[in-house]
Amino acid sequence: MSTDQIKALPRRVLESYNEGQEAARAVRREVYAPDAVFHFPGVPQPLDVAGHNYLVDMFAEAFRDDHLAVHDQVAEGDRVLTRWSWSFTHCGEFQGIPATGRRITISGMNLHRIRDGKIVEHIVFFDQISLLQQLGAIPAPEMAS
Repeated sequence: MSTDQIKALPRRVLESYNEGQEAARAVRREVYAPDAVFHFPGVPQPLDVAGHNYLVDMFAEAFRDDHLAVHDQVAEGDRVLTRWSWSFTHCGEFQGIPATGRRITISGMNLHRIRDGKIVEHIVFFDQISLLQQLGAIPAPEMAS
């Protein structure tokens, strides 16, 4: 696969969230290998496809009106690093935090490993502190004067 083709797989997955959960599920079924593994902050072990789908569904229950923007991608060999920002509205309970109705924006990066035209590994890094601050779960630091 060319570098552009390798970059297109993660971009397609990420941008599919802008089309709604059903569209995103269909793209994930197509793009991820059946034995793909997923690494998320705060999750002690890698997830399989079913675990990943459960986690995505949990987020989808709490957050609506998604808009995910891909800002940069770098590819080398079988790996693609993608920098993104994701905005959504907090409409349902999330990890014990009741819905706030707030518009939240987080940023992060994903590292994907590609084999035989499928994503076989997906590692997520995102600003969890900012998410919790925007949800009001932890205080934001005071600005220096």
